Amino acid sequence: MNKKLLYFLAVAALAVCRTPHARAQDTHSSSAASPTSGARAEFLAELAYYEERFTRLAEAVPADKYGWRPAEGVRSIGEVYAHIVAANYGIARAFGTAMPTGIDPKTINATANDKPKVVQELKDSFAHFRQAILALSDSDSDKAMKMFGRQTTQRGAFIMVTGHTGEHLGQSIAYARTNGIVPPWTEESQQQQKAADKPKQ
Repeated sequence: MNKKLLYFLAVAALAVCRTPHARAQDTHSSSAASPTSGARAEFLAELAYYEERFTRLAEAVPADKYGWRPAEGVRSIGEVYAHIVAANYGIARAFGTAMPTGIDPKTINATANDKPKVVQELKDSFAHFRQAILALSDSDSDKAMKMFGRQTTQRGAFIMVTGHTGEHLGQSIAYARTNGIVPPWTEESQQQQKAADKPKQ
C-alpha cells in the first residue's frame, strides 16, 4: 500500500470520529414510531448519519471508478458499497428481522460495478435496517446476543455495528480521495467557508 493511500486512510478515519452532538445534526427525520431517547434512538441517529454519507458518496463517485481497487485482492470501490448492503441485511437478520424476499447477500457483490443498482441497494438496505431496529425494544438492551462472532448485548451490538460501518466509510472516503473525488459534504463545507471569508463589497 503506497504512502498516499495510507495518508488518506488516516485522514478519513479522523473524519468519521465525530461527537454524538455533531452527528445528531446530520440525521434526517424519521417516522412517528421512532424512539426519541434510549439506545435505539441513539443508534438510529448513527444509522441515519452513515446512510446519508454512504449514499451521497456513492452518487458522487463516477460509474467508471466503481471497479477501482488499491491493490489486487482488496475490495474495489463498488465492492465496499456492496459489502455495506450485504451487512445491513445480514445484521438486520441477526437482530431478528427476516431477509426481504428476493434478497440474497451472497449475490449482492455481483452488481458491485453497476452504479445505479448499488446506489439503490444502499438506500433499500438502510431502509430495511432501520425498520429492523424500530422492531426492537429498549427493554431488551441488555439481552445477550452474538454479533460478528462475539458474545455481547443488544446495546453492545449497536456499538459494534457503528464501528464496522464507520471503518468502511473511512475506507470509502480514502478510496474517493485517492481518485481525486472530494466528498460532497466536504465540498459544501469548503464552499461555505469561502463564502464566509469573501470580503464584503
